[in-house]
Amino acid sequence: MFTGIVSAVSKVVSAERGRIGIEHAWVAGRLKIGSSVAVNGCCLTVVKKKGPVFYADVVPETLRRTNLGALKVGSEVNLEMALSATSLLDGHLVQGHIDATAVVKKVEKAALGREVTIELPGTLSRFVAVKGSIAVDGVSLTVAAVDKPPGTFRVALIPHTIEVTIATSYHAGSVVNLEADVIARYVARNLRQ
Repeated sequence: MFTGIVSAVSKVVSAERGRIGIEHAWVAGRLKIGSSVAVNGCCLTVVKKKGPVFYADVVPETLRRTNLGALKVGSEVNLEMALSATSLLDGHLVQGHIDATAVVKKVEKAALGREVTIELPGTLSRFVAVKGSIAVDGVSLTVAAVDKPPGTFRVALIPHTIEVTIATSYHAGSVVNLEADVIARYVARNLRQ
């Protein structure tokens, strides 16, 4: 379980044969074989460590459902350590189970920060509401608008988020991972019954 509060941004140092290696001394130093770590919001299991680098296997299912298949050596990624029983709960509950990828449609400067318009896959539309939570590349964000234009939603990024996550590089055409709020998922399921 995660909170959507990014621990660090780092770079991929190897990406081959279904295994990625990420170098970040602080994060790697706190992980052990079998630990969970969110990479762009996707929960992965650490399978190997070598100094400041940790490695995780990325199976075909994960490659199909996330933007991790597009990672190359040098790609920047958001990293988040898993929650412990004594962790403060910031952000919102995030499982690290990516629901879909989506394309950034527009990035606009705002008075303070940026506003990002992202396509909203039909399979997620019932889980996304104004003032609700959504994780974009593992970052806990508040939905500012839905269907502006139809089939999209908008989030506002504060300067801090822009500075400490990969959101700084978002542009029209960027592919992002989306995870719907787990509480919205259960509410929607219960309302259908």
